[in-house]
Amino acid sequence: MRSSEQPQLARRRLALPLLLLLPALLPRCRATSTQRYDPTWESLDSRPLPAWFDRAKFGIFIHWGVFSVPSFGSEWFWWYWLKEKRSKFVDFMKDNYPPGFKYEDFGPLFTAYFFNASQWADILQASGAKYVVLTTKHHEGFTLWGSEYSWNWNAVDEGPKRDIVKELAVAIRNRTDLRFGLYYSLFEWFHPLFLEDESSSFKMRQFPVSKMLPELYELVNKYKPEVLWSDGDGGAPDHYWNSTGFLAWLYNESPVRNIVVTNDRWGAGSICKHGGYYTCSDRYNPGHLLPHKWENCMTIDKFSWGYRREAGIGDYLTIEELVKQLVETVACGGNLLMNFGPTLDGTISAVFEERLRQMGTWLKVNGEGIYETRTWRSQNDTITPDVWYTSKPEKKVVYAIFFKWPISGKLFLDQPIASLGATEVKLLGHGQPLTWISSGSNGITVELPQLNFHQMPCRWGWTLTLSNVT
Repeated sequence: MRSSEQPQLARRRLALPLLLLLPALLPRCRATSTQRYDPTWESLDSRPLPAWFDRAKFGIFIHWGVFSVPSFGSEWFWWYWLKEKRSKFVDFMKDNYPPGFKYEDFGPLFTAYFFNASQWADILQASGAKYVVLTTKHHEGFTLWGSEYSWNWNAVDEGPKRDIVKELAVAIRNRTDLRFGLYYSLFEWFHPLFLEDESSSFKMRQFPVSKMLPELYELVNKYKPEVLWSDGDGGAPDHYWNSTGFLAWLYNESPVRNIVVTNDRWGAGSICKHGGYYTCSDRYNPGHLLPHKWENCMTIDKFSWGYRREAGIGDYLTIEELVKQLVETVACGGNLLMNFGPTLDGTISAVFEERLRQMGTWLKVNGEGIYETRTWRSQNDTITPDVWYTSKPEKKVVYAIFFKWPISGKLFLDQPIASLGATEVKLLGHGQPLTWISSGSNGITVELPQLNFHQMPCRWGWTLTLSNVT
């Protein structure tokens, strides 16, 4: 779409017919499970979370769209420039683009020229992640697939002239063991129908009926995501979006009804309260155990979800910081969803690729203490700092992941209670059993192996396996 005003009349004319045709958009299939869910939060929240999600522990988030063209400041570039008129965004446009340049003019510049889905898939596989979530449409409204309801404001009609979602879905499913997920923003900042609905205090529902709901059904039926990551309620309640009605269809009738997981961003007031798992807020890391499954969605770039050309090396989290985020999150029962933003031409910048591969290198050694683990009775050590615990009760194993190798070579853990003749302690990546001394009911002291730099199993945190401890 060349401007946000041009399609306004056409969209109004389409709203009523689409409302009448909406049932025809649903596939004519029935859930194989006898469990049916009603379109109420009480019923929907009773659905067990598919087990694969908790076992996965680690996923990759990808924010890519037209905002990757200015690639300045934030993926909220359009809003900050046009709506809030923040000076640094206004000055950026004055200094770099001619007068009269509109945000829509960035569309043709979003080329994805070097986008290679197979290459992306290989890098994602190397990261050690178990699922990936691609941003299919952010708040700017540009879809990365040729949606029938986006007019020409999509990647098939504008810019790349390619179905990005399909290409990545095929590559992920053909080349990796990752689960494929999709992010979708419910609202759009400047869509005329949403703005009209907003002006009516959301008594009118033109936008969800003619745009948002048809696109969601289209995404699920066409690409069959195993994660559906909703976002951006625009201040509208869930009944405006018909979130419960859509989720009832997703859980009862959709082609992914038995495996799909969803988050908690389905309308104002639903976050950290309703949905399959909770995100609560961006970069959420409570540091303690929660009673409900949750996810820490966070960014390698400390300040933005999308790629920023002006980012300095200090703006990126180090691999040590990222590994610590993963360990703390898993120890407290969460999953980590680590985000990067590609460039406008589809390149994964060197710093992002390095962090992804470094995480994969660490997980090759320490993944046993992350994947398919459960929380332990203590999430972290109360005496020795930077020690976090996970467990596999069925194997009678507790994992102690620590980030500071003691100069003395002796690591004191105050939480495990060991048994002589039964407890065995090993260092992942080393193999040989380690000597330990019991402190009675007050933990154990482990004598770590004397290793030089090149003998260390990894560089950014180490994992002890403690068998038969209480």
